[in-house]
Amino acid sequence: MRFSLYPQRKLRPLLTPHILEIPTMSGKHPLVQAIENSQLKTDLPEFAPGDTVVVQVKVKEGDRERLQAFEGVVIAKKNRGSNSAFTVRKISSGVGVERVFQTHSPVVAKIEVKRRGDVRRAKLYYLRDLSGKAARIREKLPARKA
Repeated sequence: MRFSLYPQRKLRPLLTPHILEIPTMSGKHPLVQAIENSQLKTDLPEFAPGDTVVVQVKVKEGDRERLQAFEGVVIAKKNRGSNSAFTVRKISSGVGVERVFQTHSPVVAKIEVKRRGDVRRAKLYYLRDLSGKAARIREKLPARKA
């Protein structure tokens, strides 16, 4: 028997049984997981590293709000539930510009996939060192029907 300075006490469950049935893979409390899942966007298109996307970003200028397009190649994608993010790279006036977007952020109004890229890596950080024709990405062609 273990000796303890503090008496052992039984803890009551904080959640009702129906909330505990939600499967959780992240190690988070089921209630936190349920709240986070309700905040996720559902209208996002499927995209992967190598794809060329146009991200419509909400920009506030003074008292009015407008949409600003950012078009570039997805070089990284991080899937972490509500903390998901992706990095888009484009060349603007000969200078490489990268921007990290939170996938489920209200600042991101819309994501449109322009072109599917055929790459063999999950992270395309090597594109930072390439320029011109060397930085091109092959287009993924749709599968042929037999």
